[in-house]
Amino acid sequence: MDYFDFAQIPVNLENQFGEGSYPESGQQGTTASSSRTPTTVSASTAFNPQSMLDTQPSDLILVSSDSVFFYVHCHRISGASTNYFNGLLSPARLQEANSGTPLHVLPEVAEVLNIVVHTIYGMPCTHFGPSFATATTAIKALTKYGVPVQQYAAPALPLYTLIRSYAPTHAIDAYALAAAHDLEPLAVAISPHLLAFHLSALSEELASALGPKYLLRLFHLHGQRMDALKHLLLQLPTPHEPTAVCGVEEQGKLTRGWAFAAAQLVWDARPSISTHAIDMALSPLRSQLSCHLCINSLEQRLQEVISEWAAVKNHLVILCTSIAIVTRNGFLDL
Repeated sequence: MDYFDFAQIPVNLENQFGEGSYPESGQQGTTASSSRTPTTVSASTAFNPQSMLDTQPSDLILVSSDSVFFYVHCHRISGASTNYFNGLLSPARLQEANSGTPLHVLPEVAEVLNIVVHTIYGMPCTHFGPSFATATTAIKALTKYGVPVQQYAAPALPLYTLIRSYAPTHAIDAYALAAAHDLEPLAVAISPHLLAFHLSALSEELASALGPKYLLRLFHLHGQRMDALKHLLLQLPTPHEPTAVCGVEEQGKLTRGWAFAAAQLVWDARPSISTHAIDMALSPLRSQLSCHLCINSLEQRLQEVISEWAAVKNHLVILCTSIAIVTRNGFLDL
């Protein structure tokens, strides 16, 4: 189970929910309850009756399938949804609550619902350390409940930050998740971590999940990096003017040595190859040279390669120019 922050709190179900009966776990969409004695329930520490997240007190309770209570605001939840939170907060359903507080037991576990609610409120949740599988399930839940993922996963927003945090350990899966929802800025941010991915390991299922647009861009990123590396290494060190001790024949040692080392390097290299690895592959040529002019030529060309390789693009280029930023009070189109 992922780390999730909740606490036991006493609740008077009758006073809070009016008449009725507390729904059993799994009865999605049940409204309001009551027992005439205080009951202890597990409640989110971020979303509890005392939380100051809005100018109004909470007027809606969402309960996870493992019985963790989230005290939220109907206008915040319904305002974020394009389908009345999968129909649970439609005007007709809200009228059924009468004077009580609507209470809905959802099929999602607390770790998933925690991400859903934090996303809607624009609050960070990365510190809870949810697994990638949990985050993926949460995004599916957001889609089900009509929350537009593209808007809530815009750059710098909590959902964007959460998914991006998986890039170092789940690069291709995080990229596929971004691709599935056309989250281009997120895909671009993740893309540097894809350089070490072996394209030969790309399964048919994963390729299908990426879709043609993002699959092609991944191949282009790898291809462009490798083409750039080959181009850099094909350029030999500049020969110096022949001297009494080092003529054209002697300088051939440097030319042949560079060509051989470069060929080996390109054969084994990945798009993620570091400048240090390039230096380690080519710098041993120094020991094969006795001419200080040849050594200077080698070192000059090696530094040029390292400098130019560091400048080669290591990420996708964003194509879209319009995004929407969500705040706690709504959206701001940029």
